[in-house]
Amino acid sequence: MQSSEDIMSHCLTAGGCLCGALRYGLRGAPTVSMICHCRTCRRAAGSPTVAWLTCSAENLSWMRGKPAAFASSPAVVRTFCASCGTPLTYTHAERPSEVDVTTCTLDNPEAFPPTYHAWVSHDLAWVRFGDGLTAYHAAKEGEPCRHGLPRNYPGLPA
Repeated sequence: MQSSEDIMSHCLTAGGCLCGALRYGLRGAPTVSMICHCRTCRRAAGSPTVAWLTCSAENLSWMRGKPAAFASSPAVVRTFCASCGTPLTYTHAERPSEVDVTTCTLDNPEAFPPTYHAWVSHDLAWVRFGDGLTAYHAAKEGEPCRHGLPRNYPGLPA
């Protein structure tokens, strides 16, 4: 087994939970950086939105501790710190080779700014964002939407 120093020497970035019981490293650049507005992410994080990075599951290494896991639906497993509750990852049975990591658990979350919003159809009425990123009604595979957004919102088709 590699030491945490060996793992870190090959990592692009690192992160962990609030209390420090869990530390991880990520190798390679993420393939996606987005903000999710769906109901289950909101509930799991206790937040109006959650920023996620998607990367190859083989590029995530746990350097300290092992997260607890919770099946939030039949196809989804979320991990978190059993000591402080920090949400850490999301895996879906339809994408077994990928893992989503909560962006704000990175030591430097500014390194991978989000590129779009997804599931704004689940948004809370009081959530307002004006970052100019493209917004999708559901997953990114769909067309951009205008849900709750002004007509001239940047990133939406005219």
